[in-house]
Order: sequence, then C-alpha cells, then structure tokens
Amino acid sequence: MNKRQKVLFEQLYTYRDELLQLVEDVSDEAANMIPHGWNNNIRWNLGHIYLDQYLWIHTLTKEEVPVSMCFNGWFGFGTSPKQFTHETPTFQELIKLLTQQPDEIKGRYKDRLEEQFPPTEMGMHTIEQVLTRTIFHEGLHTGAILAIKKGLKLQH
Repeated sequence: MNKRQKVLFEQLYTYRDELLQLVEDVSDEAANMIPHGWNNNIRWNLGHIYLDQYLWIHTLTKEEVPVSMCFNGWFGFGTSPKQFTHETPTFQELIKLLTQQPDEIKGRYKDRLEEQFPPTEMGMHTIEQVLTRTIFHEGLHTGAILAIKKGLKLQH
C-alpha cells in the first residue's frame, strides 16, 4: 500500500472509532427513539452506514459482500424504522458489525484499491474512490446521529 492508501485506511478506522464513541452512552431504548421532526433514529443511521459501504463496493465490483440484502429493506435509501422486523439487527448487533467492518474491508480490498471497474453512476471506478465517498457519507450520518442525540435530550 502506498502512503495515500495508508491514509485512507487510517481515516476509515479513525472516523469509525469516532462514530462508535459517539454512541457509547446511548441506551438501546434511546437508539430506537425518533425525535420529533425526524424520520429515522440512531439505530437506523448505524445500519445505513454499515450497509452503504458494502452496497457501493458491490455496486462497483458486482461481487458478493458480507451483508444480507435484507439490510437494504431495513436501512437502504428511503427506508425508515417502520420497515424494521424482528429480524432487523439490534442496536448492539449493529455496533458489533460496525466495529468489525473496517478490518473486513481492509482484509478484502487493501491490495485491490486501484483495480479498475466499469464506473458507477457517480463515476467511481476504483474501490479507493468508493471508500473515499463512503467515509464522507459516514461523516454525514455521524452528524445526523449527533443531532438526534441533541433532539432526544430536548424531549426529556
């Protein structure tokens, strides 16, 4: 791996650690609450972050990824906690999956970051480009989780 790619993985790990620290003090009950004016909750945002990285890798590579496609029905774009079933991963299960995901991605793709694929609709044609986009996306949803936490505290 070159220096740029090492920095990419450092960012993946660092921002994931920040996300996980942000939800350390969140109870299962609070993770499932939807503040007034919001469509989703903390649990949904965590599942969406987890899904998004694998979904974009799959979209690019057309290869199998280690996420059930049921996740798309629970956490995909345009979904909400209203689609959750008894099979939807719990808040704690999502934390575990998110903790493991950076190692899984690094293990699978560290030697393939510059491999060329037909471009996605967003013009990405390498795994490195996909990871750059998904790290940015994770930051957006980390901000949403922070805002939801503040909204929940205002409701008490």
